[in-house]
Amino acid sequence: MNTGRLIFSQLMDVVPKYQFRKIVAAHKGDYRVRRFSCWNQLLCLCFGQLTFRESLRDLTATLGALGSQRYHMGITTDVARNTFARANANRPWQIYHDLAMLLTDQARRLYQEDSDLEQVAESVYALDSTTIDLCLSLFPWAKFRSRKGAIKLHTLMDLEGAIPTFVHISDGRLHDVNVLDMIPIMAGSIYIMDRGYLDFERLYSLHQADGKFVIRARKGLRFYRKFSVPVDRRSGLQCDQRIRLTGPQSKRRYPVELRRVHLIDNEHGQDLVLLTNVLEGSAGQIAEYYRQRWQIELFFKWIKQHLRIKAFYGQTPNAVKTQIWTAICTYLIIIIVQKSNHFNVKLHAMMQVLSVTILQRMSLKELFSDQTLSDIEAQSRNQLGLFDF
Repeated sequence: MNTGRLIFSQLMDVVPKYQFRKIVAAHKGDYRVRRFSCWNQLLCLCFGQLTFRESLRDLTATLGALGSQRYHMGITTDVARNTFARANANRPWQIYHDLAMLLTDQARRLYQEDSDLEQVAESVYALDSTTIDLCLSLFPWAKFRSRKGAIKLHTLMDLEGAIPTFVHISDGRLHDVNVLDMIPIMAGSIYIMDRGYLDFERLYSLHQADGKFVIRARKGLRFYRKFSVPVDRRSGLQCDQRIRLTGPQSKRRYPVELRRVHLIDNEHGQDLVLLTNVLEGSAGQIAEYYRQRWQIELFFKWIKQHLRIKAFYGQTPNAVKTQIWTAICTYLIIIIVQKSNHFNVKLHAMMQVLSVTILQRMSLKELFSDQTLSDIEAQSRNQLGLFDF
């Protein structure tokens, strides 16, 4: 990369501009737009994510103070707050969803060899959701409780590289299990879920689509054991069984054989019962699949700490979704830069360094070549594991 260019411009080189223009044209994002284009909107929103701008006024005031540096960032026009607000409220958020899918494909190609799992499937995914609280008087469309507003981010994450491949944004009232009707099912892939997604009818549909799942069972499951496989109890495993459901509704909704794995996690004091249609492989491998589900919890924690998805630049559903999808694009840009340049720097350290050097003129390799960045320890051991590439 040209060392005479701003760090920000080098980061935005990751975005495939030709494909982005095609996406904008398909959604008519720049229809009757004279100055503040979708590309300028994307640059401004990514700049806000990388520099931790807390509000639209904060972001536009910062951009206004940059002077000629704004032009070298690629933003070729003044950014008026009203213009920016109208763009966020009216331009289709699907533009940035489609861009995120492009960046997801790019990231998955880079990380496809990084899985630590001994796989018996094409891909391994974790499915979960996180809730973002909102003020109901400012966001009346985000219904959650009678006096509380919220939205949910339902996320399907590829565990090879911690890459979100599907995100659905809903109000807080949508139950997690309904997302099983929305996620793309890839034959041969494994979907790891907590017990909030336990719906035998939907799981059987996933099974019929040649998908595999590992899910935590609820208490009181009614079944009979067909046979058991010996396990090493010293590892925490208690049993590995083949079962059939016997509950009057469950046996009708899931009429075929299941595998039941019972284990005790002494480290975290948990007694877990897992159900799966993965009949090959060891019980220890099934337990390891479920243990990897924790990565998506760490992903939610990371994006809430390091990206602007709890304070929004607009109050309409379109503005909120636009900001969330550009935050996901920013995350994908960072992990693509990290992997493609082989930086031995943790993501949280990269974000902190970028926030204060984003307008410097130096190459990214020069910026992250400092060995002290690689030696930064995590702030807390319970926050790490996911991003220690």
